[in-house]
Amino acid sequence: MSKKDIFGDEIDNKKDFASFEELFAQSEQNIGKRLSVGDQVKGEILSIGKEESFVSTGTPNDGMIATRDLWDENKEVKYKVGDIIDCVVVAFKNGEIRLGKKGSMNASTDSLEDAFDMELPIEGRVTEVVNGGFRVNVQGKTAFCPISQIDLKFVTEAAEYVDRKFEFIITQFDKKGRNIVVSRRRLLEMQRAENEGTFMLKHQPGALLEGKIVRLEKFGAFVELEPGIEGLVHVSELSWSRVNDPHEVVSLNQKVSVKLLKTEELDGKLKISLSMKQADGEGNPWMTVPQKFPVGTIVQGKVEKKETYGLFVNIGPGITGLLPRSKWRDSVEANQYEAKKRGDEVTVQVDQILFEEKKISLGLPQEHEDHSWKAQSQTTNAGFGSLADALKGLNIKPK
Repeated sequence: MSKKDIFGDEIDNKKDFASFEELFAQSEQNIGKRLSVGDQVKGEILSIGKEESFVSTGTPNDGMIATRDLWDENKEVKYKVGDIIDCVVVAFKNGEIRLGKKGSMNASTDSLEDAFDMELPIEGRVTEVVNGGFRVNVQGKTAFCPISQIDLKFVTEAAEYVDRKFEFIITQFDKKGRNIVVSRRRLLEMQRAENEGTFMLKHQPGALLEGKIVRLEKFGAFVELEPGIEGLVHVSELSWSRVNDPHEVVSLNQKVSVKLLKTEELDGKLKISLSMKQADGEGNPWMTVPQKFPVGTIVQGKVEKKETYGLFVNIGPGITGLLPRSKWRDSVEANQYEAKKRGDEVTVQVDQILFEEKKISLGLPQEHEDHSWKAQSQTTNAGFGSLADALKGLNIKPK
């Protein structure tokens, strides 16, 4: 026999029924109970409006929640009517129960003390720069935000934050309103943690993503994939060719396509590893080496790096071989090769391919041996004839 919910609709799966039972048990516990600010409530979404939505509270009175509390990172409602969500009571207004989601960027409260107790965001306007931070106006009271707590990044231009509105978390509160300390960084970290969790659920290793270069370091380029979500393209993953500095390949604010290699948590932070070269549709150029550069091929290359033991020479996109010093040391052009530096062109010959190890050994172009002297010698000898023929022509018989 199928089970039905309070509206008479059949419950098709065990999960829905379990949620219904949980809500029913909660409603029994809450009969006659009065909610207070700070109480946590597991409720069912009853309706979703443009500005406001309604959620059951397990009491005779439903609660109202701002629809923006139900948004995802793209400001679209990520829930539907019937979904069960965890809420917290943030205020009572005109007999209505006001709800919010703990830690939500859009939760609101009429009481600074409630916001402090429940770590709810409150809106504030930065009014001026002071020693060590900023003065912030929150609900008509003056709060202090340390400069290290205004953003996730290191702040170099404090003035750019003045006269701007942000949301903050109250980290220190004096009921008299004379010692209020706020942090925007704490809120951004909470939002980033939530976004990172969503990102890991949506994207698996191997996914192709779009992003923007936001920071360049010697070891690689940081790519913003979503607001607050950054990944690293290590210098070795920027291109199939050898890259000495990321600036050679990409620039700030450049839009790029990347492949997600892996995600992992290190010291409580999400580390995202990306690759630009593996997102390239042309694939690994090494796969075509035996066809494009068979042993014996003479090719014009460019010196990528000079070492005591030889020259690394790029002979094609992503293809670099080694021209050992021993190959030119005793040649007549030894001085020319010794003078070569990065960027110089050089003509080389493919001597050996170690495909599995992705290594190419190069040498000096070998000119074809000139054997014309042999033909000339034979022609000359034929012209003079043999000694016997010469003596015969003089009627001299050899003894």
